[in-house]
Amino acid sequence: MPSHFARSGLLFALAGFALLSCGDAVIKSIAGAWPGTAVAALRYSIGAFGLGMFLLVKEGRRGFALPRPDIQLMRGAAVAAATILFFSSIFLMPLAEATAIGFTTPMITAILSSIFLKERTRAATWVASLAAFGGVLIILRPNIAELGWVALMPLAAALCMAMVMMGNRAVSTAGSPLLMQFLIASIAVPFVVGAAVIGHFSGFPPLQVGIPDWTIIAKCCVVAVSASFAHWLIYMGTTRASAADIAPMTYVQLLIAMALGVAIFGDWPDLTSLAGSAIIVGAGLYLWRQRRV
Repeated sequence: MPSHFARSGLLFALAGFALLSCGDAVIKSIAGAWPGTAVAALRYSIGAFGLGMFLLVKEGRRGFALPRPDIQLMRGAAVAAATILFFSSIFLMPLAEATAIGFTTPMITAILSSIFLKERTRAATWVASLAAFGGVLIILRPNIAELGWVALMPLAAALCMAMVMMGNRAVSTAGSPLLMQFLIASIAVPFVVGAAVIGHFSGFPPLQVGIPDWTIIAKCCVVAVSASFAHWLIYMGTTRASAADIAPMTYVQLLIAMALGVAIFGDWPDLTSLAGSAIIVGAGLYLWRQRRV
């Protein structure tokens, strides 16, 4: 593969991961104006509709298939839970800290794969996992003291995303990438809408779903489009460079999230958060390097 072609793949992936952090910042700007459950419901409803239109144009009616419905149901439910948990967490926590905790997903995926998929887990994976969770504890310690157990939401979101990753492996050859993206979004819609309805009638004031301002609807549209475009950029990156080469590009999300958190929300990271984030990133890079070796 020509070096300039591979470099363009890295740039595609870099832009995709940076765009995901920008979308998270847009979501965080809605904090206090609308519940995270409602934001997730609108975001996925818009995303599923748009992806469905693209799928219809590109593959026609025959493109709408449902291979492995049990796995697809698990993917949709898991990504719905992950989205609600992560959106709610960035409403309450600094964006960079919630993003850093989300980087434990690869380690959790490796552990779950060894348990449920009987995949062999190397010693490097366990070392990286233990280090990453040490970093998580460092980040969580002050947040749990301030927020209580709700500070664990980004960790729970990472666990749900690990389940999504396992589901993705199981259906990776069952259909086109566009179909897989449409299925996970469309199946997630009933779950996030149901969560929004339950939250609204729960009597808990922060979950009351009122009529949103037009700016909230616009922001959800922006996030739905930008997230889909970001995933397309990352996919294009993998067609030009290997997945192993692209993996470290994910950490640009943390840098962008930290910069946006400071610039927009005034969330200056303290030394404790920086130390925990550095440990998680270091564990991920160590695991990436060991896999390449």
